[in-house]
Amino acid sequence: MPTWAQDIRIASYNTALSRKGPGLLLRDIEREDPQVLAVVATIVEARPDAILLQDFDYDYSALALGALSAALDRSGLSLPYHFALRPNSGWQTGLDLDGDGRIGGARDAQGFGRFSGQGGMALLSRHPIDTGGVQDFSRLLWRDVPGALGPEQPDVLPKIHQDVQRLSYVGHWMVPVMIPQGRLTLLAFHASPPVFDGPEDRNGYRNADELQLWLALLDGLMGSQPDGPIVLLGDANNDPYRGEGHKKPIRALLNHPRLQDPLAQHGATVVWEQTGPMRVDYVLPDVSLFVRGSGQSAPNPTASRHRLVWVDIRLPETR
Repeated sequence: MPTWAQDIRIASYNTALSRKGPGLLLRDIEREDPQVLAVVATIVEARPDAILLQDFDYDYSALALGALSAALDRSGLSLPYHFALRPNSGWQTGLDLDGDGRIGGARDAQGFGRFSGQGGMALLSRHPIDTGGVQDFSRLLWRDVPGALGPEQPDVLPKIHQDVQRLSYVGHWMVPVMIPQGRLTLLAFHASPPVFDGPEDRNGYRNADELQLWLALLDGLMGSQPDGPIVLLGDANNDPYRGEGHKKPIRALLNHPRLQDPLAQHGATVVWEQTGPMRVDYVLPDVSLFVRGSGQSAPNPTASRHRLVWVDIRLPETR
């Protein structure tokens, strides 16, 4: 018979900590910049067991991530296990993707970025991360995603770009975390904003296909399924009802038979001046998991326009 163990809190947070140059985030963490302190306070108040951070600059030695973890530890929250991969944001393609006659610009990268690693993702965890079991889909070409619509549209992905352009704006990771009750696999991502393009709707299609990647995985179209229960989490940059972006893929994720959406009752997770309140940040647990609670942080504009969102889950144990 299954029994239930302690609660595990899984969180996602777009920190808005990205800086305009390499090394500046580490500098600001070490200087205890007011925004950094506000982000730390938000995370400490939520007390997650594992948290996916978006808009957090990547560096090869994870110095900024280590510094943030140390700041959290000094504030009473120990998340000693870290994971990050080089994101597509700022990773130059060598092509003139934006058609301005030059290469090497922020819009010529796989995902918008002034330098390699700008606006990356990172995972912090109280429990060990099985780095050897990680699957990274971030280098998958856009044209190769099962069910992708963008490459089929005129002017969205010119043929000269199809051999180079990856789908992921930042990244798509499948990361196993070894919590006391067993193995929990996190499907982590940060999708492109479906705006800042032209009438071809390139970013709109890209955002939709980044969500389609998870649908293809959940539906068994990308090889083996994740082993055991999953939690899909991150910034989808798409509200199911409001704002720009194709709504069919995000609604399909929220209603997928493999997932549940305990945060639906909490409403908007960000407020933008142009669009007002929108729900774009998600934590979607496996239907096999028992949800004990869910919520989001209070607004803190000093930290980020986004709210931290969290879900408390329990895994069944068979004895």
